[in-house]
Amino acid sequence: MNRSLHLRGLIALAAIAVSLYVALTVPVHLGLDLRGGTQIVLQTRPTAADGDTVGADGADADTDAVERTVEVLRDRIDALGVAEPGIVGSGSNRIIVELPGVQDPAKAAEVLGRTAQLTFHPVADIASDTDDVSETLPGRARPLVLPDESGELLRLEAAALTGKDVRKAAARFDQQSGAGWHVTVDFEGSGKDGWARLTGAAACHPAGHPSRRVAIVLDDRIVSSPQVDPSVACRSGIAGGSTQITGSFDDGEARELALLINGGALPVPVEIVEQRTVGPTLGAAAITASAWAAVIGTALTSLFIIVVYRFLGLLATVSLACYGLVSYAALAALGATLTLPGLAGFVLAIGMAVDANVLVFERAREEYASRLRTTPRSSLTAGFRGALSAIADSNITTLIAAGLLFFLASGPVRGFGVTLGIGVLASMLSALVVTRVLAEYAAARSWARRRPGLFGVAHTGAVRDRLSRRNPQLMRHPRRWLAASAVALVLAASGIALRGLDLGVEFTGGRLVEYTTATAVDPDRARSSLADAGFPDAVVQTSGDDRLTVRTGPLTDDQKAGATEVVRGLAGGAEVLRDESIGPSLGKELRQGALIALAVALGAQLVYLAARFRWLFAGASVAALAHDVVILTGVFAWLGKPVDGVFLAALLTVIGYSVNDSVVVFDRVRELGHHRRTPFAEVTNRALLQTLPRTVNTGMGAAFVLTALAVLGGDTLTDFALALLIGLAVGTYSSMFTAAPLAVALHQRG
Repeated sequence: MNRSLHLRGLIALAAIAVSLYVALTVPVHLGLDLRGGTQIVLQTRPTAADGDTVGADGADADTDAVERTVEVLRDRIDALGVAEPGIVGSGSNRIIVELPGVQDPAKAAEVLGRTAQLTFHPVADIASDTDDVSETLPGRARPLVLPDESGELLRLEAAALTGKDVRKAAARFDQQSGAGWHVTVDFEGSGKDGWARLTGAAACHPAGHPSRRVAIVLDDRIVSSPQVDPSVACRSGIAGGSTQITGSFDDGEARELALLINGGALPVPVEIVEQRTVGPTLGAAAITASAWAAVIGTALTSLFIIVVYRFLGLLATVSLACYGLVSYAALAALGATLTLPGLAGFVLAIGMAVDANVLVFERAREEYASRLRTTPRSSLTAGFRGALSAIADSNITTLIAAGLLFFLASGPVRGFGVTLGIGVLASMLSALVVTRVLAEYAAARSWARRRPGLFGVAHTGAVRDRLSRRNPQLMRHPRRWLAASAVALVLAASGIALRGLDLGVEFTGGRLVEYTTATAVDPDRARSSLADAGFPDAVVQTSGDDRLTVRTGPLTDDQKAGATEVVRGLAGGAEVLRDESIGPSLGKELRQGALIALAVALGAQLVYLAARFRWLFAGASVAALAHDVVILTGVFAWLGKPVDGVFLAALLTVIGYSVNDSVVVFDRVRELGHHRRTPFAEVTNRALLQTLPRTVNTGMGAAFVLTALAVLGGDTLTDFALALLIGLAVGTYSSMFTAAPLAVALHQRG
């Protein structure tokens, strides 16, 4: 025993030491909703006639093309001067760009989204108005007729040079001639000779002739078409491999053009499918609110656990601190991005991580009360051994869901899978290693044997005492509980059918802009004013006296600016706090991916529970999960709350919590079911009564943290905390009065 205790102690110390080192040396990457800035999701798009996505060199838009595109975009971002940008490929056709501190995404999006295909063309002649500007050169997807800087149509010949022939470009201001800003382009390699040949051929035409011009084309637009200087001789051309692009640029336009040329052309065309902008004040407020909620919620949870479990509760509090440290270090080590839902979920996990400790402590109390174990140490050892199967099964089912969400879903759902998996593993480490080492070491002390009440195992607790005295027969009429669940399902489903789901822009596509206003704005008045301004479908919501949210279909930046002016006029001033734009294709993908991942996760949990228990228990558990999902969604439909990424994170948390409850109950049913002569309904009833103290104490611990989030979290976290509080109540109810009665009813029919 001492040897195993020492081994677990070494493992605990090593884990804590490594976690402490990582926490102090590796910062956690905060999402833009916590630090402010802009996130842009780019997606490669098809350009060829056959539908395949190809670049200028014919490269397929596969993973290699995405990687090359990432490198080009990184050069452009560096030139923009953004501090600590993030740019990563996502899948085979997505690129996620994070620009901290960038509050005006329009310019960044334009720079990043442009393909920057630079070409240099001989000018054949002036084109007439009847020429087809969509005419293409043979074998090339490039217009032959384009308007020049003044709008005059030019007929162009095939490109003589491309951006690959350019060594560098620089924006310069000509102070001597007063010509203003221009871009100097230096060619390299064969580009120097090519430029000489191109300008030499143009110089053979008389001054003023259209063919003496050279058209410089960027992304199918002539940015400059200068005449070759009369001093240049025919066939000689401009030597030295350098030229200037002029075009009445201001300093910003000249620098942007130089930036695009230097960054190079994108291997494949891209389109922006999502764009989010969050003000840093929102992030600071969210971090502060979550920090206070974490401190107060954890303090209340710890106080509750200490009151209920005495010294063991104090050890569980120390274990919770270790859990928080290990979870934080794991997030930092994996380079995970901590978003607002993730931060709130991390705070919630502190309250729920006490579950494994409660399972062990309640089992130890049962062992001590049965008089089969006469010392705190033997009771505690039996408690860990007896609770191990329930802890393992409940956490493995949650890990299965987390893994499938990570591999099958995308966006916030995938990120939630990472956070969920880390939380489960850290919880098991803190409960089965840290708590066990501390508890067994303390139980071996002489004072623990003399004062088992102070240690925490000699008291059965108020809930267990009351249940023992009354011995209620909860499973005598299981169909009554099922009828109550059916009524709740009908009410929830009617809310979904009658009120509908207010899907957020993550799932529908569109644009959401949140403002902080100088004065309170009546939402009906704002809705009417926006409709008069050309936004009849705008959904307007207020939150408090200084928050206004406008959600519409897809909007251009100019349209968004028009809506912002309407809001500012109504409020006497307003600032954009959050700006999200998601394409309908991405919204559809997120919606389908989340549903598929959720369905597969439930199916995998069903198979695992059937293998560990029986199909009877597995089916009842998954049915209870579906019950919880429908009711929580229906409540949000009746309340008119948005079903967005934050709600989805809360829903997934509720599913994990609900399956944990059901597994704990059925694990006890399996254990008590060895007595074959006892009726199944009576066995289930005994299992419910024995596990109810654990359910109540775990729920109370989570409720303290959620209440702190709801009260202190502000508008941003209120819906999240509300969903979890509802889910906590529904999940607790369903595990006892939906899953268990359903199993009894099915057993009676079979």
